[in-house]
Amino acid sequence: MGKNKSLTLPYPLILASTSKYRGELLGQLGWPFRAVAPGVDEDKIKDQGHTPGELALLLSRFKAEAVFAKNPDACVIGSDQVCSMGEMIFGKPHTAEGAREQLSLMQGKKHQLLTAVTVISPLGIKSFLNTTTLHMRPLTLPEIHSYVSQDNPLDCAGSYKLEGRGIKLFEEIEMKDHTAIIGLPLIELTSLLLKWGYPL
Repeated sequence: MGKNKSLTLPYPLILASTSKYRGELLGQLGWPFRAVAPGVDEDKIKDQGHTPGELALLLSRFKAEAVFAKNPDACVIGSDQVCSMGEMIFGKPHTAEGAREQLSLMQGKKHQLLTAVTVISPLGIKSFLNTTTLHMRPLTLPEIHSYVSQDNPLDCAGSYKLEGRGIKLFEEIEMKDHTAIIGLPLIELTSLLLKWGYPL
């Protein structure tokens, strides 16, 4: 995956994820990379009672470490995203009923998308956490039913697709980097990789 395969990179770049969304985002930077499934048991980590921010950072680090262990001469990018309201964490709903329940809890309130990234290379390990605050409109139950049936956000933490009709659910979004919402904050990631010798 990626572009400009003639570029000389300090280390081969690996994305510790098979998410098409993260792959498309990393592809925007123009560096050649390959995507590898990290094979991390996320549910086991999620049951350990971490705060939302701690959980996102831990998962990003475990994903990067799992892939780096098998590719010690590469630069590995691990990322994870947690949707939370206070200490309540919203995972992927998987069912329409679950999506409606999540949206009913969040409607008329604000919540956070916490996107963590860990990058490991022979140069070392760096992690960072990006926070986006989203203010959801007050929604009626019929509006929630209508949205879920139209956008089918069953594989999205928080039960909405901001790149689709989900944008209509929000009054305000406070963010430093819009790519973080999709799953990989490119601005801060690019800054780190440039410092590590990757060409602009």
